Amino acid sequence: MRAATLLLAFAPLLLQACAAPPQAPPVTGPEPVPAIAEPTPSRPPPQPGTAAIDATRLPAFEGERRELATPHGVQTVDRTVPTDDLWERIRRGFAIQDLDNSLVREKTTYYAARPEYLQRILDRSRLYLFHIVEEIEKRGLPTEIALLPMVESAFNPMAYSRAHASGLWQFIPGTGRRYDLTQNWWYDGRRDIVDSTQAALGYLTKLYEMHGDWQLALASYNWGEGAVGRAIAKNRAAGLPADYENLRMPAETRHYIPKLQALKNIIRDPRPFGIDLSPIPNQPYFATYEKLRDIDVQLAAKLAEMPVAEFMALNPGFSRPIIRASVTPRIVLPADKVDIFHANLEKHGKSLVSWKSYQPRKGDTLESIAKKHGTTVAQLKEVNGIPARSRSAPGLMVVPTTPATAASLARLPIMYAPPIPVVYRRIWHTVKAGETLTSIANRYGVALQDLKQWNPGAGVSAGQRLAVDVKTTPKGKPRPKAKGRPYKKASR
Repeated sequence: MRAATLLLAFAPLLLQACAAPPQAPPVTGPEPVPAIAEPTPSRPPPQPGTAAIDATRLPAFEGERRELATPHGVQTVDRTVPTDDLWERIRRGFAIQDLDNSLVREKTTYYAARPEYLQRILDRSRLYLFHIVEEIEKRGLPTEIALLPMVESAFNPMAYSRAHASGLWQFIPGTGRRYDLTQNWWYDGRRDIVDSTQAALGYLTKLYEMHGDWQLALASYNWGEGAVGRAIAKNRAAGLPADYENLRMPAETRHYIPKLQALKNIIRDPRPFGIDLSPIPNQPYFATYEKLRDIDVQLAAKLAEMPVAEFMALNPGFSRPIIRASVTPRIVLPADKVDIFHANLEKHGKSLVSWKSYQPRKGDTLESIAKKHGTTVAQLKEVNGIPARSRSAPGLMVVPTTPATAASLARLPIMYAPPIPVVYRRIWHTVKAGETLTSIANRYGVALQDLKQWNPGAGVSAGQRLAVDVKTTPKGKPRPKAKGRPYKKASR
């Protein structure tokens, strides 16, 4: 107890002693400067006034010399050197996350088992790939997108789907109009190589910015951004993952990205699949010619000294045998044909057109129009996109100026097949309880944006009437029933 009392009495003195700084020892010599700990530099700094070391005066290296060889089987790529092969350039730009599942393996096997079909796609792509890759890299997009037309259209610019999608990038009419792709009787910008590529890359960029994920962006390109957005919201509301692999979607969309991944796998390393991927020169295949006047398709090909089929492969947007400069003052030519075309055009002293517009008059029939202009009804229908069974003349047609022009039509290529013109008619939809603008647009197969444009400022309430422009294919008069004995269809 007493010891504890003494300890308490001396506690303040002990605390004061601990807080006081220690007394310095008596200084017997000059006061030392305190040392400051600094990290030792890896290389001593040069002394002021010293010159840089002259490497030429250093003694020769006398140690053992060894050459370091590249390990066996390891290939190195200098990415700072441009490649001569466009395929290699595409491989270097792959940046989308790989997908690896049973569907990818199924699609890879499918393509690898059909080398002739795949080769046709690859051969068609050679005309367009350089331009597409150039435009992709300008926007900083992954080069897998350059393979997307293989999935969309098999690189056939004349491809036309049941959903009325057209061109390499398969734009439907509504989306095409949203991205300024002109669609009229003379020309369809959805098939134009330059315009459709610009529109597709702009659309894909928007979709990526919307989702921040390329797989969702690609799913939106196929299915529609609204549909993907609703699927994402539904998963989030249910507490489920909202990535591509966990969304519920139509079978076509579910198979869409695996097809692209399968093609990516084959392009990345074609040898294990037995595919011969011939190099594509990493240089422009085509160039544009801007100073255009009205000119026949056949004459334009002739002046460029190239077959009409090849000319149309680069200019698939034209729907008639005459190119109207007022509609599109540009044609696309192989890069080595531009100067040839210009020189021949300057020397051509004759008329550039042998077709003219014709508006049928009252009482005109296809038969009378064809006879008047020295052609056949079949030829007249072909160049004007008139259905084979139609008997009525449209409001605007092109007709040959001379019988010789009509005779030359037989030399147009098979791929020159103008699509049947689409006619729109306005109907009125009465909104039912529970319907939305989206469900109404889906019902009639139109774009939501178009539906809003036709009904500006309109809300959705039961009983309300909305305007909808739907497509109808022009039909002629019904054919009379054939008389006589019935016949059997030949089996195929």
